[in-house]
Amino acid sequence: MADENKNLPNFFLSIRLKYVKLGYHYLISNALYFLLLPAILVVLAHLSELTVDDFIDLRDNLRFDFITVILCSVSIVFTCTLYLMSRPRKVYMVNFACYKPEPARMCTKELYMQLVKGTGTFTEESLTFKRKILEKSGIGQMTYGPEGLLQVPQKRSMADARKETEDVIVGAIDELLAKTGVKPRDIGILVVNSSLFNPTPSLSAMVVNRYKLRGNILSYNLGGMGCSAGLISIDLAKQLLQIHPNSYALVVSTENITYNWYEGNERPMLVTNCLFRVGGAAILLSNRSSERRHSKYQLVHTIRTHKGADDKCYNCVIQKEDDTNQIGVSLSKDLMPVAGDALKTNITTLGPLVLPMSEQLLFFRNFGREKDLQNEDKAIHSRFQVGFRAFLHTRRRERGVRRAREEPGAVRVAHGAFKNDFVQIAFGSGFKCNSAVWRALRTINPAQEKNPWIEEIDNFPVHVPKIATIDV
Repeated sequence: MADENKNLPNFFLSIRLKYVKLGYHYLISNALYFLLLPAILVVLAHLSELTVDDFIDLRDNLRFDFITVILCSVSIVFTCTLYLMSRPRKVYMVNFACYKPEPARMCTKELYMQLVKGTGTFTEESLTFKRKILEKSGIGQMTYGPEGLLQVPQKRSMADARKETEDVIVGAIDELLAKTGVKPRDIGILVVNSSLFNPTPSLSAMVVNRYKLRGNILSYNLGGMGCSAGLISIDLAKQLLQIHPNSYALVVSTENITYNWYEGNERPMLVTNCLFRVGGAAILLSNRSSERRHSKYQLVHTIRTHKGADDKCYNCVIQKEDDTNQIGVSLSKDLMPVAGDALKTNITTLGPLVLPMSEQLLFFRNFGREKDLQNEDKAIHSRFQVGFRAFLHTRRRERGVRRAREEPGAVRVAHGAFKNDFVQIAFGSGFKCNSAVWRALRTINPAQEKNPWIEEIDNFPVHVPKIATIDV
């Protein structure tokens, strides 16, 4: 554990106040509700002191002042209407579904090494590098590959790439619709994200055609947004649900392996070949109040951080051609420091929204003193550090196996600081760090859940050694 901590960002470094102020901006934007509460309590306290005779006198006085009664009534109606129109609509995750390929597409590490060696396109140095990546990555033996790459010679045509992505998207949506009972034509918003595979017609258009969605649907297809595109899609759907009442939003997140397989030998571009596998998820969101009792989670906060203005951040994950004109995604050595800085910025903004009020008051008390500010920096990050370590440990241990227990792929953090809340964090090229806070609305009985991994969930957690030797 000590060695793992050395690789984590140091959250006790100096904090940038502008990011803290940004977080408090979100808090202050809802300050009206906090200010009205004391006023209401004062009014109620005074009303409790009134006697029956006081109310009779008040009625007699108002009986002869019709204009005052009308003005008071109009004011109350106007205030209530303004409040109802201005408050943000609550967004619920009704349910979600993940895609699990058929057993014939399972790709063990040994099979992977046999396949890449059989292509004849990689040098011995590249094969050795791939082996080391797999042995140290924590990838399990129950991951899945695309049909076109699980054969020699490999098939990487546009048709094969379309088939891979359509199988994932359709498989996930079919299961989601079966879980929720929602009819396709009831869906008013559609957001599909696939970073590197963006054919024409778009993937979102494919979904509209496949499920015969209605003609006025708000359809979006996000590309090039990296591995954080899933949370970006959730945030976009949330914003649209604030505008369109009584709606369902379908979010689909996936990535294509077939069309983005790298056949060169540059090490920074070989890593993605080793780590990415077939998978995807479909999520149904809604702002209908009637859906609250059916939903699993409520979306509480979404925070987006973009470091693209910095050249080092922008170039640390980039798709390009190598010296032999082979296209791939290059990961630079700056990736971990950049990710750590982006994470610090993001959770510093998120901190004031989720930390207990007692710690927020302590922060304000010491806001102007540099020494105490450093202590409060630790207070802000302490709850996230535990969660971030757990997040990295979980991903390192279980990468490649999307499990039913990880609903919705988030980690409970901070020893109950969030109670029923869960934090979901995603990193992506650009460079971006995005987070979402979900609130569990009900207790889920796993025995009643339809999940593609329910039959093998008892096999986890498993012990993963630092180096898992591949026997090939």
